[in-house]
Amino acid sequence: MSIDNPGFTVAAILSLFTWAIHTFLGGRVIARPLLQSAMKPIPKLTNYYCWHLVTLTLLAMTGGFAYAAVFPSASDLGFFLTLIAASFCIWSLILVIWKQRRPLELPQWILFLSVTGAATWGVLS
Repeated sequence: MSIDNPGFTVAAILSLFTWAIHTFLGGRVIARPLLQSAMKPIPKLTNYYCWHLVTLTLLAMTGGFAYAAVFPSASDLGFFLTLIAASFCIWSLILVIWKQRRPLELPQWILFLSVTGAATWGVLS
């Protein structure tokens, strides 16, 4: 088994890196305070549930990009995940602009931009 697509390989590594930041840093800075907040239980638990959907999505992206890196027949999967990464990046930037935040206050766009860039290299390979 060999790596046939270096772009998707880098996208997989960056997705795993994004997952690690989300899980370990974000868990401490975002998820833990969320659970300790005075927010009503249903909105709090719904937000916590969504937090874990992102965690699972990032792991799925890691696996999907890795699979597409090794198996050229899975290039459609790599393309689909590229669209997902790009949409996450765009939504993050829209949120920054819409809510008039500084770009580094909501830095998710940086991580997803890097995944999108690498994945685009994979799509074009």
